[in-house]
Amino acid sequence: MYDLKRYFITGLLIWVPLGITIWVLSALIGAMDQTLLLLPASWHPDVWLGVHIPGLGVILTGVVIVVSGLFAANLIGQRLVLFWESLLQRIPVVKSIYGSVKQVSDTLLSGSGLAFKKVLLVRYPHPQAWSLAFQTNVPNEVSEQLDAEQVAVFIPTTPSPVNGFYFYVRRDEVIELDMTVDAAFKAIVSMGVVAPAIKPESSNYPGD
Repeated sequence: MYDLKRYFITGLLIWVPLGITIWVLSALIGAMDQTLLLLPASWHPDVWLGVHIPGLGVILTGVVIVVSGLFAANLIGQRLVLFWESLLQRIPVVKSIYGSVKQVSDTLLSGSGLAFKKVLLVRYPHPQAWSLAFQTNVPNEVSEQLDAEQVAVFIPTTPSPVNGFYFYVRRDEVIELDMTVDAAFKAIVSMGVVAPAIKPESSNYPGD
């Protein structure tokens, strides 16, 4: 009976991650295939190929994104993007949603930003505990009101790192880790099961 339980758990450890991966990929590919609806009916691959091939929408989505980036990179495209964004900012409900999403995407996807460039250890949720956190940017208005140098940190929740808490912490009270952002995300999502060795830059823990 013990061996049967062990084999069952081993089988789950194989199939659960694989099943979830296939499900997520299937959902993403299905969503991207909806871009084929932008084409005229006579241009649909199902029509001229005579068979449905899932995933062709991924190619079209990639082409649309690249073409959009090329268009927005020139002067005329930049002006049209600014006009479009100013138009969205005038719509009461849309401006709140679009503005928030754009700020987050600009922060995460911009190569010049400092967000999520460093992994830190901060004392949370009490002074005797440590949590993984990601360094973000401190607004000038906030730093001017605080007496000591502060670090803005985002502390993600486990196992869903898209949610979390945003704090300002004194720089001398955090530990900068020699860990990549990807490794930290894996540790958080796996609840510490997949966790590399954490080596602080200094052995002197602040506050100890």
